[in-house]
Amino acid sequence: MIAEKALVVFSGGQDSTTCLFWAQQHFSEVQAIAFDYGQRHKIELEAARSIAEKAGIQLHIFRMDLLGQLTQNALTSQEMEVEEAKPEDRPPNTLVEGRNMLFLTYAAIFAKARGIHHLVTGVGQADFSGYPDCRNDFILSLNSTLNLSMDYDYTIHTPLMWKDKAAIWQLADELGVMEIVQNETVTCYNGVKGKGCGHCPACMLRNRGLENYLNSKKA
Repeated sequence: MIAEKALVVFSGGQDSTTCLFWAQQHFSEVQAIAFDYGQRHKIELEAARSIAEKAGIQLHIFRMDLLGQLTQNALTSQEMEVEEAKPEDRPPNTLVEGRNMLFLTYAAIFAKARGIHHLVTGVGQADFSGYPDCRNDFILSLNSTLNLSMDYDYTIHTPLMWKDKAAIWQLADELGVMEIVQNETVTCYNGVKGKGCGHCPACMLRNRGLENYLNSKKA
């Protein structure tokens, strides 16, 4: 365990919840930060509050609803339907442009004011679904930019970067939080807790990963 503080960018979903408990095992003190960015399903923030409380981690929530006014996407607009199949020629309409960059930037500002050098985020390239701000190259670039822009030594940790969903379920199981991740997180694009709606892209990816992991345990 590193005897330093870490700040987890937390949404209440499968990936960030797994990262939250991963951080608890790797750092002596963990805090979490979440953003109300105008997402259509506030149940995400409710889940984040509940999970952070169970984990004994202080959660800070900040409003950033301007993001939903700057760009049109299915996660901030009530008028757009979530695409159930990934388009061939563009990212899915659930992409919130600039979200991870802004979240990590604001998290870095918050962290520096509190002497925190370690940022943890649940982005991953293995199942990145066409989101450019989940790629490793982006994280490395932003890490360098944050260090330069604030003259401060940050390390952005991405424990899920090279894991597919089955491997993420395995990590949750190894951390002893499989039940919490299965039943209390909100990954579904339609805002359904736990197993989700079952048919949106996020649910299909999550549920296929769970099935693959459980099958691998039987083998």
